[in-house]
Amino acid sequence: MVGIHASTPDAVLDALFLPVSDGSVRLPADGRVLFLRARHGYRLCEVAQPGWLCEQSFKPFADALMRDGFIVGDATPDARFSLVLVLPPRQREEARALFARAARHAEGGGVVLACVPNAEGAKSAQADLSALLGSVSHLSKHKCRVFWGVSEMPVGDSSLRDAWLAFDTPQDNAAGFLSRPGLFAWDRADTASALLAAHLPNDLRGHIADFGAGYGYLAAQIVERCPHVTAIDLYEAEARALEPARLNMERAVRESGRTLSFDVHWHDVTTGIDRRYDAIVSNPPFHQGRADLPDLGRAFIARAANALVSPGRLWLVANRHLPYEATLAAHFEHVDTVVTQDGFKVIEARGVRG
Repeated sequence: MVGIHASTPDAVLDALFLPVSDGSVRLPADGRVLFLRARHGYRLCEVAQPGWLCEQSFKPFADALMRDGFIVGDATPDARFSLVLVLPPRQREEARALFARAARHAEGGGVVLACVPNAEGAKSAQADLSALLGSVSHLSKHKCRVFWGVSEMPVGDSSLRDAWLAFDTPQDNAAGFLSRPGLFAWDRADTASALLAAHLPNDLRGHIADFGAGYGYLAAQIVERCPHVTAIDLYEAEARALEPARLNMERAVRESGRTLSFDVHWHDVTTGIDRRYDAIVSNPPFHQGRADLPDLGRAFIARAANALVSPGRLWLVANRHLPYEATLAAHFEHVDTVVTQDGFKVIEARGVRG
């Protein structure tokens, strides 16, 4: 039998439902349960009841929940639930905004139940929830901490909760782009993306796609640097990035003073793209959490090749050590490393192989 480790979703889910298993927390008879940042897994399938609402902003995880038959969607701000489950993210401001939402959705006597791996700031997360609810109980299992409390009216007044809710509002980062905590390089211009933007040729033209667009930095740079581009599609798997990306693109197009259409898509590009493009730019992800997964980047390359017209061009930036060259050569006739700098490489690939 393979052991359960804290890094696996099933380990975290098993720890999350420990207070349910031992009777410390009861599942509500009315079925009004909200699961924020829900993850699929065998333990969820064992415990969940019909009618639970699962929120998950990362498209691959949301798709997995839907395949398991769960209702996936967003709770309206005024919706109230008897139990709110939370799997907080690592980024603390993002997690605080999520705790504030959970407390608001459970307000009036509902229970907020959360779980965090010990290595990912579990004690700090528990302290944050306690600051909102007044007091919490906790247990430990699988190197995770699970903690819960009742959400009455906000402790003292609602100023702390409102301040934490505001963390999720798109705000200007150091590079002058709207972003929000928890997105990739949310508070700055990512070094790799900036390197790719600096080397984009001004003869890119036609219909362009950005794979893994984030908050829209690269796409906005295309608007500024490439006057022959007429349309841009932004593809991003993290739904929380879509609003900042749209706002940043609106501003970039407005400031460019020219006519250019764009669209923002919540989509996992590794599942394929139906449209065809004259060029694709990408700073593909290569990890989830702490684990390096170079196959993600390889999948981006393969899907980009499938989504390009025959003479189309792929402009890619990647960590210098990532072995993408063989994948690129398998899909393109010409592969050129344009620059290697600051631990990254910018590559242009042309001529899609038939």
